[in-house]
Amino acid sequence: MENMKTIASIKRNIQDHVGDKVTLKANGGRKKVLINNGIIESAHPSIFVVRLDSEDQRTVSYSYSDVLTKTVQLDFSL
Repeated sequence: MENMKTIASIKRNIQDHVGDKVTLKANGGRKKVLINNGIIESAHPSIFVVRLDSEDQRTVSYSYSDVLTKTVQLDFSL
């Protein structure tokens, strides 16, 4: 149970990476996985915002529980 992540540790980790590049893997439903690169723009009490590296500079927001349940996976090793 030691390495099991909690919402608080996920939130701290994301807050430490605000402004950093990230690879985002999100469950798109119907067995689709959406993979995008972006920058963590901001972290709020319940959600965090990622600005995607796309031509329209779209932003997406996710809750920390999405990371906990692995609906969203973040890779900071860019």
